[in-house]
Amino acid sequence: MANLSSLNPQQRQAAETLHGPILILAGAGTGKTRVITYRIAHLIDQGVPPENILAVTFTNKAAREMQERIHKLLPHLKARKRDGEPPKRPTLCTFHSLCVRILRAHIEALGYKRNFVIYDESEQLAAVKKILSSISAKGEKTDPGAILALLSKFKNGGEASAAFADPSVRALAQHIRTRYESALRACNAVDFDDLILLTLRLFNEFPDVLEACRAKYRYVMADEYQDTNGSQFQLIHALTLKHRNLCVVGDDDQSIYGWRGAEIANLLDLEKHYPEVKIVKLEQNYRSTNTILTAANALIKNNTRRRAKQLWSQKGQGTKILLRACSNEEEEATELVGQIEFARLAHRISWKENAILFRTNIQSRPIETALRKAGVRYHLIGGQSFFDRREIRDFLAYLKMFINPHDDISLLRIANTPARGLSDVTMERLLAASQERQCSVFAAMKNPLVQSSFQKRTQECLATFVEFVERTRATLADPAAQHEPKVLQAWADHFLDESG
Repeated sequence: MANLSSLNPQQRQAAETLHGPILILAGAGTGKTRVITYRIAHLIDQGVPPENILAVTFTNKAAREMQERIHKLLPHLKARKRDGEPPKRPTLCTFHSLCVRILRAHIEALGYKRNFVIYDESEQLAAVKKILSSISAKGEKTDPGAILALLSKFKNGGEASAAFADPSVRALAQHIRTRYESALRACNAVDFDDLILLTLRLFNEFPDVLEACRAKYRYVMADEYQDTNGSQFQLIHALTLKHRNLCVVGDDDQSIYGWRGAEIANLLDLEKHYPEVKIVKLEQNYRSTNTILTAANALIKNNTRRRAKQLWSQKGQGTKILLRACSNEEEEATELVGQIEFARLAHRISWKENAILFRTNIQSRPIETALRKAGVRYHLIGGQSFFDRREIRDFLAYLKMFINPHDDISLLRIANTPARGLSDVTMERLLAASQERQCSVFAAMKNPLVQSSFQKRTQECLATFVEFVERTRATLADPAAQHEPKVLQAWADHFLDESG
């Protein structure tokens, strides 16, 4: 059982408000995650079935942290039952993960197959480039990234913000909009925007699906609510319109994602949709001194539209904030290193007690140079993600293609990785043939007329590749292989060895 006595009065009030809509205004460092997890635990303690609780957030990391904390409060949720079955648990996930769960069960009603693939940004860019190539829109002024950003805004109702884009780019994005949707549909693929939009479409066209989700998720919590966009708001509103058991947690003062479609009005205007909403403010900060909070409060109070709150702390006043204005990045880096060395020599503050924060990776270069020059050892956090490594992206593309060989983007990425005699020219000809016949690249590869247009050696390479794909698909589809992880592991080891 969760012991609510460890919470401060405002935190406890939020955790004990279980029914009806509630807005928890959680200032920075006020124990937001703690309140969310205690509230979920308290719901379960009060008899709410765990499987009827849904908490959505923006990152898998945040969802995992919630899960770990809840398991510490309620260990029985982690332990298996005597019959070996896992216990019923609350659903803690991202918006996109929630929609994937719903779509995997019901997307066939919309004409997709359940084994749809999800394109990440690099695969979306590849799809855009492929379309631009097919309409001869290649050129120095064509930025696929800018076009993709506009396509996302169009999908999420951001027509107004799209109006500020370069007119020629906006016109091109509008021109290929339908082609992009058709290209993904032909590959049985969706992008991240589609996950929420298709779920909303499912709810609108099939009310029984919506009612089933409402019956399952009777208590809904949404974290970082200030960062939600229009479609995410619609999703939450659809799920909670009847039972009204909605808890949103957020802070308008921390809203920084308006540039990518976040609508702060979702938080500021919550009373318009839930007039009976209860508002609880968390204002006691556990991270900072009052000197830091006073400065932050003085700055943020100038926002023209916000919900008033005043952060405070029991950590005392603390040291004064030091402000330095530098003329360039090299001078700034030198000043930073100088302050670190002064603190070490004058106050015995070790290197590991210091942290340097910067907004973009490119800003690290002058700082690293200054640290190295001064002989200061440091550890750079960040860098390239594991899943952004070439060999990992190639491996995932293989898996996607084995699931769906008509996924052109994945196939084009790995057809000649490792090298198997399928040159760029060959793949361009296959792509053109697939567009001419309105079929997938893999279907074009198997077409006898297309094969005969290549030289004998290339025909052999194509036949070998097609045979490899079909053989591997058959192996992985074998029920015996599905229950034997070593089959996939052996193939993965072989692939990684081949790709270096």
